[in-house]
Amino acid sequence: MITKKNQSTKKLVADWDALMRVFIRPEDDAAECKLLKYMEQILFGLHDFLKKHVGITEEVPLKKLGTRFTQTKIRKHPEKKLADVITDLVEDIAPYAVNVASPYFVGHMTSAIPFFMVHLKTIAAALNQNVVKLETSKVVSVLEKQVLAKIHRLIFNKNEAFYRQHVQNPNTALGTFVEDGTLANITALWVARNRLLCPFKDFNGVESDGIQRAFQVYGINRCVVLVSALHHYSLKKAGGLLGIGNKNVLPVEIDSNNRIDITALEDKIKKIHAKEKKTKILAVVGIAGTTETGTVDPLRNIANICSKYGIYFHVDAAWGGPTLMSEKYCHILDGIHLADSVTIDGHKQFYMPMSCGMVYFKAPEQMDVVRYYANYVIRPGSADLGMKTLSGSREAVSLILDSALKIMGTKGYALLIEHGIETARLFAEEIRSRKLFQLVTPPELNILTYRIFPEHLSRKLTVADSIEKERINEELNHINLTIQRLQREKGNSFVSRTALALDKPSAQKTVVLRAVIMNPMTTIEILRQILDEQERIYDRTF
Repeated sequence: MITKKNQSTKKLVADWDALMRVFIRPEDDAAECKLLKYMEQILFGLHDFLKKHVGITEEVPLKKLGTRFTQTKIRKHPEKKLADVITDLVEDIAPYAVNVASPYFVGHMTSAIPFFMVHLKTIAAALNQNVVKLETSKVVSVLEKQVLAKIHRLIFNKNEAFYRQHVQNPNTALGTFVEDGTLANITALWVARNRLLCPFKDFNGVESDGIQRAFQVYGINRCVVLVSALHHYSLKKAGGLLGIGNKNVLPVEIDSNNRIDITALEDKIKKIHAKEKKTKILAVVGIAGTTETGTVDPLRNIANICSKYGIYFHVDAAWGGPTLMSEKYCHILDGIHLADSVTIDGHKQFYMPMSCGMVYFKAPEQMDVVRYYANYVIRPGSADLGMKTLSGSREAVSLILDSALKIMGTKGYALLIEHGIETARLFAEEIRSRKLFQLVTPPELNILTYRIFPEHLSRKLTVADSIEKERINEELNHINLTIQRLQREKGNSFVSRTALALDKPSAQKTVVLRAVIMNPMTTIEILRQILDEQERIYDRTF
């Protein structure tokens, strides 16, 4: 066995023979044994491997880690053999990575994946298909269109004739894979912008002639996007990239349930139409599972408003979209089928490896407004998928999703979704039952927020004036920030934190702890242990 103490000291040389050995297979028997040893653990005992080799959040400062990674020169000849590199990865990298698969890691939207996902990812990597064009993917591109149709049907549920017509139609697109939800949201608003500022007389459209010329032709000076105040920051990025300016992604106030306020939304639309004649509304975005609180906007109501005023309606369902597979809870996303486009992240609640984003369009011709050609690829008349996507070269993640759907079925995914929702509700009840805690936002899906809220500060807050309230809230923020940090550094468990505007008249933000329940191995008993640890940290620290 090769260890760090007895790694080979034989000089390595980059010559043609050595290159061929490395390129085609492991250099020697030792490398092959080392690779097989760890790959067997990963492929058939993934969670045991992670538990053994990866901490939740190892208590090593980033600054200290940074001192170990300062080499900036690539050596002319090889430094190490494969066996030694594998040893380094397992012994020097893995312990300081984050074990997102731990059932005690309940702080982010990245969680455990089924062990078979690693097998599927390995096969996809080995095939190395590039789905930008048929010449580098062939049947995988054909399969991808089928997968897109399956998820499109899950969202929009058109009739059988519709899908027969479009499932393999080279002239239409039901959606596209991209790398993540950010690119999916950008793609949706890219389509919305081009549809709004389309060709007119001698104007060739905004995609061709640019935003300045478009504004001039249409007699406007700005375009805006309206979205909940709890929107994902990717929408701001879209505003910047699409030339409308990120300050024109306008937040609409939320109601007491952390959903977009429908009255406020329609009032804002009316005001723009009546008083801002040189402003066009590019889109309204509804959210199906906000990042901070997991809440779902009233999608049907938003759709009705958009229909009434002729506005493009996009739904950011990066998080909540897979809830559609649960017959028990799909009603939470009521009205999503009325959207013009929908974002879903595969590496969230489809439990896929990083990274997989998707965007779907109700009308199969909508993506024509972002069509691009090139002589060497995606030629006119071809069936290349890259002609209507923001991404260029892409991995065949559709192969992984298609396989996962066959292995899991909608019922299998529904069980995961329902476990998360129902465990989050039990967790909310547990938080309510403990004197030290305050439930801040109850779960609608499987995300909730809460905070440490000691009784003596609660009593003070009820009788405090505005200045004293601000001071007490600052103290509470300090307590919650400190406990979250100390628990993370301790390395037994992890919840994240964010800051919410709870007191509307005040600009002061409230620091809250945020739990995301998506790991099927996370139980209410584990969540109680997490609260127990927070109580102990509080007792020792304050």
